[in-house]
Amino acid sequence: MAATLHRLRSWLGAALAAATLSMACVSVAEAAPTPTTDGEFGAQIVGGTRASTSTYPWVVYLATSSGFQYCGGTLVAPNKVVTAAHCTVGDSASAVRVVAGRDDKQSTAGTVARVTKIWIHPSYTDVTRGYDVSVLTLDRNLSQTPLKFATSADSTLYAAGTSSTILGWGDTASGGTDSRYLLKATVPLTSNSTCANAYGSRFIATAMVCAGYTQGGTDTCQGDSGGPLVAGGKLIGITSWGDGCADPGIPGVYTRVSTYATQIQAQINS
Repeated sequence: MAATLHRLRSWLGAALAAATLSMACVSVAEAAPTPTTDGEFGAQIVGGTRASTSTYPWVVYLATSSGFQYCGGTLVAPNKVVTAAHCTVGDSASAVRVVAGRDDKQSTAGTVARVTKIWIHPSYTDVTRGYDVSVLTLDRNLSQTPLKFATSADSTLYAAGTSSTILGWGDTASGGTDSRYLLKATVPLTSNSTCANAYGSRFIATAMVCAGYTQGGTDTCQGDSGGPLVAGGKLIGITSWGDGCADPGIPGVYTRVSTYATQIQAQINS
């Protein structure tokens, strides 16, 4: 099972984490995946098109101190970013950078903020057990407009068939290369039963939501972890995991943000 999970952090991030004793539980993978020839594992949104942070100002990416992008995130307050727990487990705040307002990873546009605090849901152990949510506190307030996130009052946003937007700089094909540019795609949310049929007991309806087309072809992939799933003008999901990328009948799995809204708000208020 572990070998098939996707949308986990980059091979570099996993390798760095594995080198630190406190990072033993960084990933469900039994070993770090083999990097591609360009030094990264994963690619971008599968079936996506170019997007701009001027249109989606709240989408950001996580990078190492040397600038290596390995996950995505969403600005939910001027100095707070929501991402996936599996992107930050074992990381020290001083080692993480948040890049906002940069479409092209090879450019110097936008702002690079340092992280002063990493909160990871205390119950997180593995992406297939839920709780895959983390909140980062930045060293400054960003000028970009934050995105509102779903709460328990937003249950209608999770209805099967709801059109949602995914964004990221990750793989454009399973096992492919990562995207230089921000990409976006539109995918419908699936029903809980559809997701359970694909993943069995690994799908937990209270903690997760799935999105994708029956025929496949459009999905998040490696390097997109932690990025946003948006519907109704709100962050409803966090890119988490899945089997393969964009395969027919196998939707992507996202953290159900409304389930963790109270904890996220507490971190914003802290």
